[in-house]
Amino acid sequence: MADVSHRPGDIRGHPDASEMRDRYSRMLQTRGVAAVEELVILAGIWAAVSAWTVHFSATKPELAISNLVVGIALAALGLCMSMAPERSQDLNFVVLLLGVWLIVSPWVVSRDAGTGAILSNVITGACVCLFALTAGGLLMSKRRTT
Repeated sequence: MADVSHRPGDIRGHPDASEMRDRYSRMLQTRGVAAVEELVILAGIWAAVSAWTVHFSATKPELAISNLVVGIALAALGLCMSMAPERSQDLNFVVLLLGVWLIVSPWVVSRDAGTGAILSNVITGACVCLFALTAGGLLMSKRRTT
């Protein structure tokens, strides 16, 4: 009968020890990026529902539709980016552009959007831009160290 019991000890002699160590190191380096991208998901969900939460969906339906589409796109991008943060540097630029669109959309999409809609969009867009720049900076610093 084979001995399959687990014995505590050192795995230095394991043939895949260096590969496991490298993979674990890469995973820990992208952990902060994934956390930032999860904030993008939350910002996207807020952008999608903000028209109904801040109550400008009836008065500015075009801005509500814009926020809904951009919010869903941000949530989907954030989900994709948090699942594979090491491959998401190119998508950070798209997230940054969507954040800028959230900032300027109250003036582009509708005239006289109202204080609540403007504040909601500007704050959400600024947070999205900050998240995209932070994730991009973390990814760039990670690439420099490797």
